[in-house]
Amino acid sequence: MRGHEPRSTSSCAACKLLKRRCSPNCIFAPYFRSDEAKKFAKVHKVFGASNVSKILVEVPEEQREDTVNSLAYEAEARLRDPVYGCIGAIALLQRKMIQLQHDLALARACLARYVATPSVIVSSDDHHRVITGPFDDSPVDCGVSFDSFNQNISYELNQEANMYDFSQIPYI
Repeated sequence: MRGHEPRSTSSCAACKLLKRRCSPNCIFAPYFRSDEAKKFAKVHKVFGASNVSKILVEVPEEQREDTVNSLAYEAEARLRDPVYGCIGAIALLQRKMIQLQHDLALARACLARYVATPSVIVSSDDHHRVITGPFDDSPVDCGVSFDSFNQNISYELNQEANMYDFSQIPYI
C-alpha cells in the first residue's frame, strides 16, 4: 500500500499547490506524490482540498488509494465534460454496447441465413453483401449496408472518442 511507503523530504503535490508546509502526518502525502501536481490540481479544482481531506479521513485507510483514484477520474471527467462528467462517459459506453449488440445480432442473422442456404457463390455490390444460391440465381440479402454503416460508426466513434479518452490519465 502506498500509504506505508517511506516519503521523501519534499512536499506532496497538495502542499506544494496550497503553498503550505507538508507535515509528516499529511493526509494527502501518500496519495498525491510531489510529481503528481496535475493530478491534485484537477481534484482540487473540482472538489476542493477541504472536501478531499474530509473524504480521506472518513474512508478506511485500506480504501484511500482507490478513493483518490476515483476522485481523480471523476475530476478529469468533470473537467472534460462539465455538464455530464462520468455519466457522459458511461452513457457513451452504453450506447456503443447497444450498437455492438445490434451489430452482433445482424451478423448472426446473416450467418444463419448463409448456413441455411445451400449457397456457394458470394457476390457483392457497392452497398449490400448478397448471397446467391447455386440453383436459382435469387439473391439472399443480409439486410446490412456495410459501407454506410462503417462510415457512420467510424465518424461517431472519432467524434466521441476525443471527449472521453481516459486512457491517457497517468494515475489509473
